[in-house]
Amino acid sequence: MLADMSNNNNRLAFTKDFFSSPALSLTLAGIFRRGEMAEKGDVEMEEVDDGSGEVRRDDAAEVSSENLGPVRSRSDDDFEGGGVHEENEEGDGGCLVKRRKKYHRHTTEQIREMEALFKESPHPDEKQRQQLSKRLGLSPRQVKFWFQNRRTQIKAIQERHENTLLKAEMEKLREENKAMRELTKKKVGCPNCGTANAAEDHTAFTTTEQLRIKNAKLKAEVEKLRAALGKHSQSSISPSYSSGNDQETNRNCLDFYTGIFGLEKSRIMERVHQALEELKTMAATNEPLWIRSIETGREILNYDEYLKTFHLKNSNTCWLKRHIEASRDTTVVFMEPSRLIQSFMDENQWKEMFPSMISKAATIDVICNGEVANWNGAVQLMFVEVQLLTPLVPTREIYFIRHCKQLDTEQWAIVDVSIDNVDDINIDASLMKYRKRPSGCIIKDESNGHCKVTMVEHLECEKTQVHNLYRTIVNNGTAFGARHWMATLQLQCERLAFFMATNIPIKDSTGVATLAGRKSTLKLAQRMSSSFSQAVAASSYQTWTKVVGKTGEDIRVCSRKNLSDPGEPIGVILCAVFSLWLPVPPHTLFHFLRDDARRNEWDAMFGGDKVDSIANLAKGQDRGNSVSIQTRGSKESSSSSMWILQDTSTNSSESMVVYSGVDVSGMQSVMTGCDSGSLTILPSGFSILPDGAESRSLLITRQKDHKSSDTHGGALLTAAVQIVTDASPSAKPTVDSVEYVKSIVCCTIKNIRSSLGCCEDDC
Repeated sequence: MLADMSNNNNRLAFTKDFFSSPALSLTLAGIFRRGEMAEKGDVEMEEVDDGSGEVRRDDAAEVSSENLGPVRSRSDDDFEGGGVHEENEEGDGGCLVKRRKKYHRHTTEQIREMEALFKESPHPDEKQRQQLSKRLGLSPRQVKFWFQNRRTQIKAIQERHENTLLKAEMEKLREENKAMRELTKKKVGCPNCGTANAAEDHTAFTTTEQLRIKNAKLKAEVEKLRAALGKHSQSSISPSYSSGNDQETNRNCLDFYTGIFGLEKSRIMERVHQALEELKTMAATNEPLWIRSIETGREILNYDEYLKTFHLKNSNTCWLKRHIEASRDTTVVFMEPSRLIQSFMDENQWKEMFPSMISKAATIDVICNGEVANWNGAVQLMFVEVQLLTPLVPTREIYFIRHCKQLDTEQWAIVDVSIDNVDDINIDASLMKYRKRPSGCIIKDESNGHCKVTMVEHLECEKTQVHNLYRTIVNNGTAFGARHWMATLQLQCERLAFFMATNIPIKDSTGVATLAGRKSTLKLAQRMSSSFSQAVAASSYQTWTKVVGKTGEDIRVCSRKNLSDPGEPIGVILCAVFSLWLPVPPHTLFHFLRDDARRNEWDAMFGGDKVDSIANLAKGQDRGNSVSIQTRGSKESSSSSMWILQDTSTNSSESMVVYSGVDVSGMQSVMTGCDSGSLTILPSGFSILPDGAESRSLLITRQKDHKSSDTHGGALLTAAVQIVTDASPSAKPTVDSVEYVKSIVCCTIKNIRSSLGCCEDDC
């Protein structure tokens, strides 16, 4: 049991964002203090090498939070001076006598060096271990075991932390449900007709109305969380790392799938293997299965050839009655295959890799753990909510099986497929609107830290109404297709590479003097953009209400309450979003919005003052991928207590300009390398998408002499503004606050149109 738990712990590859949690920082501080006590002899810890390449403690079946000092490894050559080790020897009379041998304790300097490397690279390679062992006077085996045990300790802390958060979320949902019931009972109706008073329904921001709408959407969420909480409450270790025997684990998985989805494990595994073979064929075959479009350059799936290739019959495939989206794209990313596989198989890292496209992700259960070190053979049931950065396009909730398989020494496959025959099962039909045909990606090692990724996205959808603005890009697959996923993946891998780099040219990193300050600033900017992505989409986290501007603008508004998150202002937060089409190429609009010299032409939130850039940090090869810090007025004369932090990113499928006011003293601390987790930010900004008009450029001719008449088409712009309406979380948004945030959005859009020479008739 201990070997299973120890081996499974090898799988978790921590990201640097894990160390930014304030709660974890306090816990780690305690760990380091206990480690120093152990070095002085105040704490005695015994470990045993169980032969599996891991080290465990003699007196515990799992790591305990009460004894989390630095665990020291021992091998045969470790027992040399300082400390003791017990061995059994045969004494007089044939009885066994315990004798204590000396063994080596790590020095404080050795611990400090290994801790420093652990923070930079929790999984050092063989070369790094060799260099560190020579520098510290240790054997490579000692270094290896020390890192294994440190990962075990951090893993235990994280899982207990996640368990606590999950329980708190469940309790919050119960309280909201209870409050909704009580308020509904107390709601006063009209004495004549029994309906609600008109004054109560004048605004959609009353607590009762919000809770009623939200409760309907949260029913499915409660059930999913309850199922997950049931597993977590039995053990602080997730199903992937369960310490129970395999037979019991398999029986529980079988019961789960049979009871919830009506499928046996053997049938699921058979379906997964079929999907893997189909993905391999879809990824490797070109014409006539895939035909490249002359107008757009995208690959189009030939469905007649598809049916023929995989021996499918038109009359017996009910999924053909639904809308089909199929796309394929290939790119090279700067990331090692093992780390990329980890990013796909771990739901938290998957969501972090695609922050603008994934609003929720969860591993519901594990069918097969696979090999402990590299995920080979792993099969797990997953849930994802995919979004577009606008409230006008509904999110897509998808349940599917994800399988990881090593094809050869250089190639891996990550295959996704939704389970079949769910129509007759008692599951909310809204959760089955989108189902994955065999999809996924083939990952090939290209050496030098790069890998080639070929993604196939094949989805069947119920035909639904889509807003006119986004109908083209949703129907032709560009909104949620493989090209969008691959462009986002390439952008994020490049961001991570620049984040870890130590040789950034001076021209690409101005205004921040230290490497630690650069990393802290980039981490803050990433948190800001991720928060923006969560705030502006149509996720079930938000309840959007349509309001009309003075000139007929279709604006969506929602409110939320922040009770305790230190990263956002405490109180009631109001968000207003406006999406529109502009007859301007996306890249032209992006560079206009990111240019600090032209910010005063559109910025209605900060008074339209001119700004001066005091720092600029590159986070990608394109100059549009950067983080900047701006001050209103000149650097010398500005006495403002607030700066503007701006994060810009662009790729072929989407661009973003996100900004927020930040406290000057807090931002200065971040720029020196201090932790950015507690700095309060409330992001506003823009999302820019191409309008999908590459193949119909004649439609973009409403201004014949305008730049938009080229083959790039126009741009779909979503502008979002967030403000705090009241510092008290118990307060309610007022009509005046709604009008205020609405006026900021309208004024911003008006300024953009004016600066770009676009009259309202053109939009």
